[in-house]
Amino acid sequence: MSTAKRTDPQSPAPHAADSHDLIRVHGARVNNLKDVSIEIPKRRLTVFTGVSGSGKSSLVFGTIAAESQRLINETYSAFVQGFMPTLARPEVDVLDGLTTVITVDQQRLGADPRSTVGTATDANAMLRILFSRLGKPHIGSPQAFSFNVASVQASGAFKVDRGADRTRTVKRTFTRTGGMCTRCEGRGTVSDIDLTQLYDDSKSLSEGAFTIPGWKSDSFWTVRVYAESGLLDPDKPIRKFTKREMQDFLYREPTKVKVEGVNLTYEGLIPKIQKSFLSKDKEALQPHIREFVERAVTFTTCPECDGSRLSAEARSSKIAKLSIADACAMQISDLAEWVRGLDDPSVAPLLAALQRTLDSFVEIGLGYLSLDRPSGTLSGGEAQRVKMIRHLGSSLTDVTYVFDEPTIGLHPHDIQRMNGLLLRLRDKGNTVLVVEHKPQTIAIADHVVDLGPGAGTAGGTVCFEGTVEGLRAGDTVTGRHLDDRAAVKKTVRKPTGALEVRGASAHNLQGVDVDIPLGVLTVITGVAGSGKSSLVHGSIPAGAEVVSVDQGAIRGSRRSNPATYTGLLDPIRKAFAKANGVKPALFSPNSGGACPTCNGAGVIYTDLAMMAGVATTCEECEGRRFQASVLDHHFGGRDISEVLSMSVTEAEEFFGAGEARTPAAHRILERLVDVGLGYLSLGQPLTTLSGGERQRLKLATHMADKGGVYVLDEPTTGLHLADVEQLLGLLDRLVDSGKSVVVVEHHQAVMAHADWIIDLGPGAGHDGGRIVFEGTPADLVAARSTLTGEHLAAYVGS
Repeated sequence: MSTAKRTDPQSPAPHAADSHDLIRVHGARVNNLKDVSIEIPKRRLTVFTGVSGSGKSSLVFGTIAAESQRLINETYSAFVQGFMPTLARPEVDVLDGLTTVITVDQQRLGADPRSTVGTATDANAMLRILFSRLGKPHIGSPQAFSFNVASVQASGAFKVDRGADRTRTVKRTFTRTGGMCTRCEGRGTVSDIDLTQLYDDSKSLSEGAFTIPGWKSDSFWTVRVYAESGLLDPDKPIRKFTKREMQDFLYREPTKVKVEGVNLTYEGLIPKIQKSFLSKDKEALQPHIREFVERAVTFTTCPECDGSRLSAEARSSKIAKLSIADACAMQISDLAEWVRGLDDPSVAPLLAALQRTLDSFVEIGLGYLSLDRPSGTLSGGEAQRVKMIRHLGSSLTDVTYVFDEPTIGLHPHDIQRMNGLLLRLRDKGNTVLVVEHKPQTIAIADHVVDLGPGAGTAGGTVCFEGTVEGLRAGDTVTGRHLDDRAAVKKTVRKPTGALEVRGASAHNLQGVDVDIPLGVLTVITGVAGSGKSSLVHGSIPAGAEVVSVDQGAIRGSRRSNPATYTGLLDPIRKAFAKANGVKPALFSPNSGGACPTCNGAGVIYTDLAMMAGVATTCEECEGRRFQASVLDHHFGGRDISEVLSMSVTEAEEFFGAGEARTPAAHRILERLVDVGLGYLSLGQPLTTLSGGERQRLKLATHMADKGGVYVLDEPTTGLHLADVEQLLGLLDRLVDSGKSVVVVEHHQAVMAHADWIIDLGPGAGHDGGRIVFEGTPADLVAARSTLTGEHLAAYVGS
């Protein structure tokens, strides 16, 4: 064998496989994108910037991530694809160089009341296996420790056919041991229903005794099944029911009955209410239904399991003096230490995997949570970081990770840690795409794509591509504002009173006593998990006329738009109806005036089974959603479809003066302009709005509320640096109009603009929950006594 050394000084020719180092997008037209063409480097960290509504999410999520997912789905057989969600190909000419995309977005985790942080990750499953192996006394398989599995016992006989007229009867007994608490059915809370809120007992069923929302007297499935079941006297007042009739009315087991020849199921009122209203997450209910549930039902901690959701047997089995309920209730950082102290060779791989998962929680800044925390109570930022956990220890490389503002809900102190995680994913050989507004995260990018220049129809083009230094020097909105620094207020407003909070102990608050000043802009700060939301949402006294604007998602279908969501369409319909002498319902695309061909949707959806459905513009109404006869009616020289296609700014001018003057509509439009949504069109589907736009839409609707105290939960979420200034102006106007504004916020510009700051900490979880500073921003900067003070001082440059 030759040992001669290679003397050729030239390097070998590059391999063909190494040439695929770019993701190429050509001619993207999703939502407001205007034929965008860019090249994104692979195995690098690329940050997408631009004002809210400029098209960042449309490019990253709606184009790149959506097409990658669609192509992966197409690799499955037609049979499997039939069970998967169908995805349409994004409007784009060429997409080249895609890799498998893992999306880590801000969608809330399942709001099911049974879903917890532990069940949403693998931590609970591993703990159940651990206790089934090492717990003393041994009570059974991992199912015996699950609050979602009920204990079941069944016995019976069945016949086995052995042929030639020989049959044999076999008796079997089936037993399954589950960990569900029988009293609360694994929910941790029990409900007590106020019967006076369900019906008026002085009336009979035929007189309309029910006071439950949506229960109409002519409904087969609700009212009539009770009145015509034959089990109750429909003409007797409920208070005169016999004991037997009351039992049947309230608690009867499901029974088949016939109403006008139709087979229906009769069920007692209490179990029916529990199934239809109480089995769903309260926050997911429509506002009027939620109001009814809050009025009619009181939820208390289950007295049998003390809120742990688990049966007495599951709680009796222990490892090192801890039951699984104790382990799930512990702060995750403490639980990680407890698991580290366990040493048993028989379950060593399980302990190592559980340790890695719990350490990931701590590393990502969620060590203050507990595994029994309901997942529906997590903020959007917390939910996104929980989803990151399963990817941190992944062995996959050369995939594309897509993040939607991963710094949401993070204190400046925690952003550095998040940046480190993003860089770690990149350094493993992955492509990391991040939609972000925070300068600290933009600063670590290898490549920046800035979209704009404006929002909505004024955006959708690439204004800049290159390095962070190039962006800073460039003449784009982001470049100009990247180094913006707000100054601390020289003079602050004087409070007109105070909201007294005494002995607040919600979640991790440690008996907090604080006076929240009224008539000023108060900012509540502190690291993630320090107790800010617990203080403002769980401890402000009831009856304080509080209007709360949280980060909860806006619920609406593709038929919903800013006009329907804000109530703007009502005065517009009435104005059209009055001017033309017809019914208001004609001017609703969801009612009498809808185009009969597309039912007012403007497009016709064709379902192609396993393939993506096709949406084509309706030929009858040409996408205008209304019957032709409706469009003959005008108001101020415009028909209803032309009004719905107007931008908010244009509509404000239209309804503000002249023959189309409509004060009720104009007031709503003014509020939409105030929150910076002037560029939205009135008929734009809510499903196409970005996260920041949805929150500001919600803020605009609440500005009409009568409350004197506004509580805003991170209103800068999804806001570009240039938009924060406009938000501060809006907060000032609210305070100057006599309102009190309390803001939970991490953005230093909002802190610097505050009249009063309340800082919680010093840490998260049980290391937080205390007031570490109260005073003006200037005092906080001068003292530098807290983490917030240090970061604010660095921000304002003092």
